[in-house]
Amino acid sequence: MNAIMTKFDIDADNERETRRWDGLSEIDQALRENRLMEYRIKKSWADPLGRKLTIVGVSLIGAVFAFLIGASIGLW
Repeated sequence: MNAIMTKFDIDADNERETRRWDGLSEIDQALRENRLMEYRIKKSWADPLGRKLTIVGVSLIGAVFAFLIGASIGLW
């Protein structure tokens, strides 16, 4: 079957192939390399509120463990 492709059809195909989603390219690469958790941690740490919540959460968990260890050895 002979088909006549116009220049418009060729250009449309080339544009579809090279079209990039710049906003999603970083997460797409993270998914491809199976490092989605690392990507989420970096994005959260870059956000000032996320960084503060992470520090408060880790400190709170550490304080609870310190209290439980202290209570179990009889410090209070």
